[in-house]
Amino acid sequence: MRTVEGKVVVLGSQGVGKTSMIVRYVGKMFNHHINPTIGASFFTCKVNLEEARVKLQVWDTAGQERFRSMAPMYYRSANAALLVFDLTQYNTFTAIKTWVNELRRNIEGPMVLVLVGNKSDLENQRKVDPEEGRKYAVNIGATYYETSALQNEGIEQVFLAIAIGLAKLSSGSRDLMTSLRVYDSVSSGLSSPDMPLSPSSEESTTDKSIAFAIQERPPACC
Repeated sequence: MRTVEGKVVVLGSQGVGKTSMIVRYVGKMFNHHINPTIGASFFTCKVNLEEARVKLQVWDTAGQERFRSMAPMYYRSANAALLVFDLTQYNTFTAIKTWVNELRRNIEGPMVLVLVGNKSDLENQRKVDPEEGRKYAVNIGATYYETSALQNEGIEQVFLAIAIGLAKLSSGSRDLMTSLRVYDSVSSGLSSPDMPLSPSSEESTTDKSIAFAIQERPPACC
């Protein structure tokens, strides 16, 4: 089976639930007392599709302003971006535009973009209308989802959408695929020097928390 291996960067303001979403997906758990990410955390997971196995290298970046200058180090060579905002905090939605502009300035190749409004369980506190989220997603070429990490709603669909997007991207022109790795699962199990399975030496020297987690997932049902 064909294997597609890509780097996913998770961006968004502090407190929107980026880490909670990843931990819910990878570890099937919710922690009410997750500490703010320092620099970035690193996770890997696998999603098995009918046509390919997709390996996701997920970089969870810090949302705090004091770590903002470090962000380009983590989304360099990214193939997909998960843009997360808090449905109950409108300013976190408007902040997504800044992240999108930074991605466009720093990444030349095509990307899979997924816009996520988290904390849908707090419906009575909602500040971002679903239609506004969908319209903005269309404008930036992203798909749109609303999730609740607390209640485990919509999380599977988000990561499945990323995997499907990377699989489609891998079928395009080889000239456009830059750092996206595609290989036969039977004939190749080794990592490539331009797409490491663990943080590069340059990234490893940065002051950050690194959380390693590996999870393999079958395709989710629609």
